[in-house]
Amino acid sequence: MMPIRATKNAVVAVSYTLLVDDGETGFRWYETVTDTDPFYFLFGHHNILPKLEEALEGKSVGDSFAITIGFENGYGDYDPAKKVIIPKANFKEEGKKNRDLLRIGNVIPMQDDKGNQMRGEVLKVDYMGVHLDFNSPLAGLDLQFEGKIVSIREALPEEVDHGHVHGPDGQHTH
Repeated sequence: MMPIRATKNAVVAVSYTLLVDDGETGFRWYETVTDTDPFYFLFGHHNILPKLEEALEGKSVGDSFAITIGFENGYGDYDPAKKVIIPKANFKEEGKKNRDLLRIGNVIPMQDDKGNQMRGEVLKVDYMGVHLDFNSPLAGLDLQFEGKIVSIREALPEEVDHGHVHGPDGQHTH
């Protein structure tokens, strides 16, 4: 029997270290995902960066990978137009300002007028409103992934229908 490989509709779990480079300081550590708590994704469903998925395609459990992805193939360039000011009134709950929500550095899940999910980081709150940055924290950065494939399994039909993983063993984890 052939070993299962990272191909369309496989649930792949990877561990990795991600280094980032802003083009000035060289690569520096950003995050580590361990073998004991790997990152699971449904292969071939646009759940990870396309260049990273290309690097993983055809690999088996235990195979390692290393890839550098330029910002243009990662999260794009930093876009100053994605910094916006939203009136403070939009953040009131039951007529009261939610101070905990509007702390500098908090990331607030929101959606635009078309229903697209977005995440905005609170930069500051002043008389003009709530200043939010909707750029990815990795926008404008070159990325370097080094890791290995921890596990691969066939996706359940519901996972393929939904286009995402329902947990390590295919069950929803809420």
